Amino acid sequence: MLKRKISDVIEQHLKSNSERILLVDGARQVGKTYIIRYVGKKLFANFIEINMLEDSVGNKLFANATTVDDFYLRISVIAGDKMKEKENTLIFIDEIQAYPHLLTMLKFLRDDNRFTYIASGSLLGVTLAQTTSIPMGSIRKIRMFPLDFEEFLYANGMNEYAVNVLRKKFEARESLDEAMHEKMMEFFKRYLLVGGLPAAVNAFLNTKNIQAVREIQREIHDYYAADASKYDAERKLKIRRIYDQIPSNLENKKKRVVAQRIEDIRGKTFADYEDEFEYLISAGIALNVQAISTPVFPLIESSGKNLLKLYLNDVGILTSILYGSNIRAILDDERSINLGSVYECVVASELIAHGYNLFYYDNRSKGEVDYLIDDYDSLSAVPIEVKSGKDYTVHSALNAFVKNEDYHVKKAYVLSNTREITTNGKITYLPIYEVMFFGALEKQDEPQF
Repeated sequence: MLKRKISDVIEQHLKSNSERILLVDGARQVGKTYIIRYVGKKLFANFIEINMLEDSVGNKLFANATTVDDFYLRISVIAGDKMKEKENTLIFIDEIQAYPHLLTMLKFLRDDNRFTYIASGSLLGVTLAQTTSIPMGSIRKIRMFPLDFEEFLYANGMNEYAVNVLRKKFEARESLDEAMHEKMMEFFKRYLLVGGLPAAVNAFLNTKNIQAVREIQREIHDYYAADASKYDAERKLKIRRIYDQIPSNLENKKKRVVAQRIEDIRGKTFADYEDEFEYLISAGIALNVQAISTPVFPLIESSGKNLLKLYLNDVGILTSILYGSNIRAILDDERSINLGSVYECVVASELIAHGYNLFYYDNRSKGEVDYLIDDYDSLSAVPIEVKSGKDYTVHSALNAFVKNEDYHVKKAYVLSNTREITTNGKITYLPIYEVMFFGALEKQDEPQF
């Protein structure tokens, strides 16, 4: 079984007798159902699971369950023998977005307090926004992502003791020796190929066959691109075009989305595709990085909506699209291959999984810095530059950013293939794999409802 850090969060919540129902959001195929099922069966003698998406395309048993009694009646048809006491009965409502009225019902199920509940789904941001009666105070929503690099290390046999030693070295800014650095880079390059989708990781562990891994990644990528079931044919096509253009956008110098290129229609603006962007981001299949020209803490107050970068939610899907089954591009450091977009994709997915909102610095005269994150300790922005080549000390835009006294920068980072951790003024140079330890400076769940 793949070790997922979110399992501890789920277990602690279910043990806490919290008055709120845990709602796990995230893209499909990231392992939500599996991990909830694992924890639920571990903690509860009576585990009841209902997949509402399957129900919605099947007998629609729950389509008209509008009261608590209606809901219980329908549960009893499926698993009446398991409906015992709250302490030993967990009802897992999977793919709850298929029936938005059930999100409202969570409040009444919680108030009834007859059983323990947990729910999961995708597109919950959009669904909640369109729900007429949000169950305020009844839901704790958390987000799940593909395996991050730390979880990938666990999957490949590294234990928590080893990871904790690495974390302590990172916190002390102590470089790894040459042999350990090479081993970590070996793991990191594997991660670039395999990514963090559980099916792909398991295929790699079981077969070590890149063709098998790539087949799974292609299937999931096609599934993501085709799945926009809540929209009409015209909007589905626009969503597909935006999603399909992400890899090619990342290969451009600016990397940002250009609205006029989506349908090759001059005069189109971001406002024309607002719903399509919202779908891709809320579905968890695209990661958004918003532009900021004047970085003031908190960064979200200065972000602009018309300059946007999108990354795929999984680096394995990206390398599958870019390089197919040719692993030399990643493993052999081919000089003709620029891995900049691949490295940036990993950093985006790591930072978002660790709780950060993502921004980048865009200034016409001073250039771009790859990422900006909030530092709640110093109440300032932290710039991060990502380098895949040997010229990792060349970063004029970062230099100008750090020197600008109006920005009140206290620290900055450059992530690259370098082994040694060094600091020059406010800039610290770190090995790329150290991004796994960029834990959220202020850990928060998503907004409570």
